[in-house]
Amino acid sequence: MRISPPTRFALLFAVQFASLGAAMPFIPAVLSAGGLSATQLSIVLALGSVTRLLTSPASARLADGWGLRAVLVSGAALAALTLPAMALLQGFAMLLLVQLVHSVGVAPVVPLSDAAAIAEMRARPFDYGRVRAWGSIAFIVSAVAAGQLVSLTGPAAALWLAACCLGATALVAAGLPQPPGPRPRPTGGMWEPLRHPGFRRLLPASALIQGSHAMYYGFATLHWQAAGLSAGMIGLLWAWGVVMEVALFLWGRRLVERLGAPGLATLAALAGVLRWVVTGATSELVPLFLAQTLHALSFGAMHLGAIRALAALPSGLGARAQTLHSSLGVGLASGAVMLASGPLYAAFGGHAFWAMAGLCALGVAAGLRLRG
Repeated sequence: MRISPPTRFALLFAVQFASLGAAMPFIPAVLSAGGLSATQLSIVLALGSVTRLLTSPASARLADGWGLRAVLVSGAALAALTLPAMALLQGFAMLLLVQLVHSVGVAPVVPLSDAAAIAEMRARPFDYGRVRAWGSIAFIVSAVAAGQLVSLTGPAAALWLAACCLGATALVAAGLPQPPGPRPRPTGGMWEPLRHPGFRRLLPASALIQGSHAMYYGFATLHWQAAGLSAGMIGLLWAWGVVMEVALFLWGRRLVERLGAPGLATLAALAGVLRWVVTGATSELVPLFLAQTLHALSFGAMHLGAIRALAALPSGLGARAQTLHSSLGVGLASGAVMLASGPLYAAFGGHAFWAMAGLCALGVAAGLRLRG
């Protein structure tokens, strides 16, 4: 049976984001159970982000020269093999080593998947939002399932589930179609995208708005656990944060076309201000669920705006533009904010989220400068 390219990409996004849905909420809990303090935890997570930042340019250059599929398959396979070790080992040094190796493998998975999708859309256009929505749906299902597994057997179960999904990512990536026609020849060096004003404007907007999520990724679960929320409820909170994101991806095409990249980024920044103010102010369930609804905008709208801005760049930049955006625009900022998040959370608890609201306030001006 012939599977259409959009269906293959929908499946690719589904399995890779299922791995994120299982692992992301519970990696901090696994590291904490492995004996790490809040500061050590933030160092491990931050250095993982830095490793992804340093690895991504090399993987992008390889992908533009050798092909996206080979690098994508190799990265997903390495990430699948190393992730369970986090649940098996103890101590700062060993967990840091595993995190660094895992980060090398996982670094190209999401940006090269998006780069492959953009390349396919240039040749055979399809609705990226609807295809990408399957990744968000899988994230929801996986986060809820992981929450239930963790309630029954402990945090390590989430990482085993995530490892299986990463293995499936490697298998699906191996069957991705090659865009028709000759492969665009890479022009210039690794940093060629920085020569384009549109790309340079995108980086600070993504850094401020997407980087503001670092505190959430690193400490939301621990903060909610300290407030007395169960693992199952925490999984539901993470999942609910993606429900409205799915709605945006499935039915927001008119909004995307109307706002363009500048409007989407500005909307994301304003939503982020409100979201992090509420998250830092209360641990009551009703306000938290309302704040989590804003994930559709603080993350989803910014992601769609970035994809729109990247698709407007010359096709020969391909994987380099997507990966540099992921590493410089998101990874570097997230790593820096994550490094600061441990001391901030240790000093201020949940009120540390208000610093993330400040980043999004700065992101409003950066978003207005985008094109696309």
